[in-house]
Amino acid sequence: MIEAIKKNLERGINLLNHISDEDYSNTTIAPYYSSIGSHMRHVLDVFDCVFDGLNNNSINLINRKRNQKAENFTADGLIYFNEIVKKLDYLDTEKCNTMVTVTDDLGLGVVTANYTLSAILIQAHSHAIHHFASVGYVISQLGIELPDEDFGFNPTTPKITLNNK
Repeated sequence: MIEAIKKNLERGINLLNHISDEDYSNTTIAPYYSSIGSHMRHVLDVFDCVFDGLNNNSINLINRKRNQKAENFTADGLIYFNEIVKKLDYLDTEKCNTMVTVTDDLGLGVVTANYTLSAILIQAHSHAIHHFASVGYVISQLGIELPDEDFGFNPTTPKITLNNK
């Protein structure tokens, strides 16, 4: 599980190594006007909340840091990516079955639920893929080449070939 998460996050790192700060922070693409950087920062904030809550087994997804530098500058985004990957490297995988509480605001109020650490990491991973797909749309609108053909695709998504269209 950890290797799959890291592999996906490395796709983000690869993208940041190949785009400008201007493209990274561009908020001109409709319909949401969100930048590549805002998606990347948000993805990393969720992982950061997981790691922040490990000491007391209480993860609060509302308490995201929203680091503006990581959102607007590729160098700061890369630092944030590398911090999260390093935390994944040092994660004691024997703790993955540990029960944790996860708190979030689902739109109608704050909810707390019981998860395993594995479950919230899987959710954070799927959430990252979802946002990478949104980033893929922004990338295409900006005329930037995708960093790899699987960027933003869930591994369970059937591949569509040109012959199938």
